[in-house]
Amino acid sequence: MTTIFSSMKGLNFNIVQRRALRLGSKKHFTCFCTKMTMKPSSNIWIRRQQCPCGDWKCFVKYEGNDQTSVSSQLIKNETTSTSSSSEAVFMPYVGQIFKTDEDAFEYYSNFARKNGFSIRKARSTESQNLGIYRRDFVCYRSGFNQPRKKANVEHPRDRKSVRCGCDAKLYLTKEIVNGVTQWYISQFSNVHNHELLEDDQVRLLPAYRKIQEADQERILLLSKAGFPVNRIVKVLELEKGVQPGQLPFIEKDVRNFVRTCKKSVQENDALLTEKRENDTLELLEACKAMAERDADFVYDYTTDENSKVENISWSYADSVRAYTVFGDVVTFDTTYRSITYGLLLGVWFGIDNHGKPVFLGCALLQDESLNSFAWALQVRGHNYLFPICNCLIVYLWLSSFEQTFLRFMRGRCPQTVLTDIDSSLRDAIARELPDTKHVICSWHVHSKLSSWFTPSLGSQYEEFKAEFDMLCHLEGIEEFEHQWNHLVARFELASDKHIALLFSYRTSWPLSYIRSYFLARSMTAEFYQSLDEFFKRILSGQTCLQLFFEQVGFAADLRNRSKEALQYMHTKTCLPIEENARSILTPYAFNALQHEIVLSMQYATTELANGSYLVRHYKKMEGEYLVIWISQDEQIHCSCKEFEHSGILCRHCLRVLTVKNYFEIPEKYILFRWRLESSLVALEDRNGQCNSDEYAQVFHSLAATLLTESLFTKERFNHVHRELSRLLEHVQNMPVSNEFASNMAANNISES
Repeated sequence: MTTIFSSMKGLNFNIVQRRALRLGSKKHFTCFCTKMTMKPSSNIWIRRQQCPCGDWKCFVKYEGNDQTSVSSQLIKNETTSTSSSSEAVFMPYVGQIFKTDEDAFEYYSNFARKNGFSIRKARSTESQNLGIYRRDFVCYRSGFNQPRKKANVEHPRDRKSVRCGCDAKLYLTKEIVNGVTQWYISQFSNVHNHELLEDDQVRLLPAYRKIQEADQERILLLSKAGFPVNRIVKVLELEKGVQPGQLPFIEKDVRNFVRTCKKSVQENDALLTEKRENDTLELLEACKAMAERDADFVYDYTTDENSKVENISWSYADSVRAYTVFGDVVTFDTTYRSITYGLLLGVWFGIDNHGKPVFLGCALLQDESLNSFAWALQVRGHNYLFPICNCLIVYLWLSSFEQTFLRFMRGRCPQTVLTDIDSSLRDAIARELPDTKHVICSWHVHSKLSSWFTPSLGSQYEEFKAEFDMLCHLEGIEEFEHQWNHLVARFELASDKHIALLFSYRTSWPLSYIRSYFLARSMTAEFYQSLDEFFKRILSGQTCLQLFFEQVGFAADLRNRSKEALQYMHTKTCLPIEENARSILTPYAFNALQHEIVLSMQYATTELANGSYLVRHYKKMEGEYLVIWISQDEQIHCSCKEFEHSGILCRHCLRVLTVKNYFEIPEKYILFRWRLESSLVALEDRNGQCNSDEYAQVFHSLAATLLTESLFTKERFNHVHRELSRLLEHVQNMPVSNEFASNMAANNISES
């Protein structure tokens, strides 16, 4: 027995790696390849994963993010099924009953994996009356390998076998009880004549090395794109967030799978090519039909030398109208691409007066060739929005930017463009558009931190991230650079390429550098959540481009947006300035301004000789802020630059206006983009605000009396608190009529 153990110990691991295809994987791979040949895959949209550092081996795994792709959902399902199989599984016993033989096999397989071996299906016995009435499941090392006739080659391969006559087994027998078929264990043995494997080895047995269908599609697409097998494995490890070597399959499995499916892939490519051509023609016909129905709808396309559609782009009349009001700040998103069609997607968004994204236009490009991007810039026709960019031809892209983009937007250039990290794009914007500020979205920076720094920092990453977040919000440039050097030195990141990349972009993402750039609150977490929701609505697994076009049109159509119900906006300070702003601003903008008004009460002012003011917190927790006041034309400017940054007056300016006995905010400091009248969608009845004021006065009076009475004793307070909590829960569960809801929407505006 000792001899058997020692001779097989070194055999397990190597044979497991060598025989993936022969011992159970070949059938699985062949079935998938056949399936792919029969039916092209659905339209899968994924995030771009190439790291902007320029290293082709470096890929980004986005932190805390659902990637809005079919693949990510399948990975999640795979993880769920794995965790469910890891639940406690007890040793099988004679007499144990299962509904089906497959249930029994799954149970025994889970038990085997937990105990360091795998199983296979052996013999089955069949009768004319019962059909198959017996199933034999045995250890993967049961029996002995039958000698094969040697091939007529000069150096035949001497394949060693893992079979050693192991007697571990589970026999099932079928019976019918009260008309119900069931299976029970008639024989069971758990005696092995070989060494059982540890967890890190048992997962490499062929029975447990399976490439899920989502991974198979990904592998084939990456292979077709020219990725070598070792790089494909690296990409999958990054996407799943696992350590190297921890995938449920090994590199050789991937190589065998690609080789086995090579012919099927070629056949499937022909089907996909035909599908792309047909779907693109359908998309073009949909654009033509839309242009006939709506004269303000614009589109354009190109064809190749065979008169087949290559690239196509479109926009809507609502988008042009929205840009006239909300075109001061534009977010350019090039995050997604379709791996089924090989199409690149670029989408332009604005932010409206309710803090929600406004669709401005999009484009689909067949490839990243120079001709495709050149067409995207030199659009034929009138009033067109330039679509997507690529770092390889960004200078060409921006050289046509002013002609196409400004013509589409009727000569008006945005104050600020927000994008992802792209070094060529940064340089080109500075050269070609000196009057437009280029900002890197903070979300794009933070979403990459985990992928960049967790491998090198390990357990120190959370501490690094906390300090990095604090550094992002520093107001002074000198302080930022000082703290940056301290951060780099403390975590020993001086030679890190990603730290160097971020520092080279420092003029585009930290608050200390962009505090004077107008962003209209488009870098808030809420805005980016809204962008994600928009993409989830249009990037589902459509089977054709026409459905994608319809979903984009539905999401972009302002008529399909729900009316903005005017939430009740109660005042907190009773200052005339607050009351005046409440009647002019949207709830979103008023909430931001009200927060500043409330905090302004905590600041003291000191008038200087030139009429300006020094404003500081009464506890002196912050530094001083200089507020310049020019009375001749009612100009006010603060050193914090909040108004220049968001279009909302800061607490320091509001404090000075209060001191100067202003009962209304000067007209120039209530931007049209934040006003109720600038809404793209009709608002609900504003008369409800007056009724809400009356209701609020009643509640305030009642609440004040209740508070006074409840503070006499602790028992009174506890009783009031308990009853109010119960009452609140009851009211929240009550149905709300549409008529009353429009006039009395609950005030759920965050006070943060």
